[in-house]
Amino acid sequence: MTSITPPAAGQQGTAPWLKWTAFGVGAGAALASSAAGAVSGLAVYFARQVVTPARTRDENLDILAVVGSRGDQTVILPATEDTTVEGTYGLYFDRGAGHARIGAIRSYVPREGTVERRVDAVDAGDLTAATRGWWSGAVYTSPSAVGFADEEVLIPVEGGAAPAWLIRAEGPSTTWAIMVHGRGATRAEALRALAPARRLGLTSLVISYRNDGDAPAAPDGRYGLGMTEWHDVEAAIDFAMTHGARDVVLFGWSMGGAIVLQTADLSRHRSRITALVLDGPVINWMEVLAHHAALNRIPARVGRLGQYLLASQRARRITGLAAPLDLKSMDWITRAEQLTLPTLIIHSEDDEFVPVGASAELAAKNPTFVTLERFHHARHTKEWNVDPDRWESVVEKWLAGLLFGRALPGGKMPGAEARELP
Repeated sequence: MTSITPPAAGQQGTAPWLKWTAFGVGAGAALASSAAGAVSGLAVYFARQVVTPARTRDENLDILAVVGSRGDQTVILPATEDTTVEGTYGLYFDRGAGHARIGAIRSYVPREGTVERRVDAVDAGDLTAATRGWWSGAVYTSPSAVGFADEEVLIPVEGGAAPAWLIRAEGPSTTWAIMVHGRGATRAEALRALAPARRLGLTSLVISYRNDGDAPAAPDGRYGLGMTEWHDVEAAIDFAMTHGARDVVLFGWSMGGAIVLQTADLSRHRSRITALVLDGPVINWMEVLAHHAALNRIPARVGRLGQYLLASQRARRITGLAAPLDLKSMDWITRAEQLTLPTLIIHSEDDEFVPVGASAELAAKNPTFVTLERFHHARHTKEWNVDPDRWESVVEKWLAGLLFGRALPGGKMPGAEARELP
């Protein structure tokens, strides 16, 4: 599928990861260029924004009108770089209590600055009464919305128990898929992968992790960008192993990809991890943070100082981190040869939050283990939304070749010696 011509520059549909509420972008840049103290202050703010979870989600999208009655409704929205891309999406409203599934574009006239889209379903809330919300790749709110039984389990983690959805395979299953959502998202983000996992005969465990609003918060209340969150994935693998799994496939979206890579690197269950499936993953945090500094028109030296603060033992009181972050250890471009698990990366060419370049470089440096599937016009982690049939086909064919010895087109086996059919 292709996107409709995007709106004029400056009309943004989704806020960047780092929201500059305390400094105006232009004012911050001007201050940073005028005095060393201002540079330091902006760098501190940058570093804190990177690791501090948002307490509430910004309802940054106006809901202009809802037309028709349930079963035949459309919604009129501002035309943005997100809302004018074909596909199926989620629209959250009423501070997240409401959710609608938004489908095909019915009409779009660029000069009017609005787009009308079909409402496929309203899962919760009264869309007709909503005035603001936010656009999301999370089309479903629960496994039952996808067509699978809801079964919530609790996984013991540091500080308590993290809820997870358990979606059992139809028959005996010793390979489990453990699914890890991204920064600022919830486990609903991963529900898009349930159908292909079920068709492959996998039991799925869709997890929450520290600071995501479902799992217990970390003691310091800060993101670890993968350095701390991987312990919660380790706990999920423990759960899987004690409930019949012999091995696991780890799925990760965005920062969830960084978390999965940390798990694959450090887990005591590493020999049980069969493969990684990563969607729009963070491969190198230093590149991503530099990108977001530039996105917010923050001088490069301020961004570099912010990175230094995150990695500094002495700056912990400033950042609020219990321990500094070793960003270099999470640079998988430099460590490319150390990634020895079969890895499928799905990444859109126009990803505005996590640029595709690092994924492409990793695949080029490690073609034995890393396969990159490029999408277009999907923006950040919305490849499934734009073309679900292709996304699911890519994942199924790659994993089938790996798990069951079924060759991919052209006879290529993905990344490692395939196992025998069960």
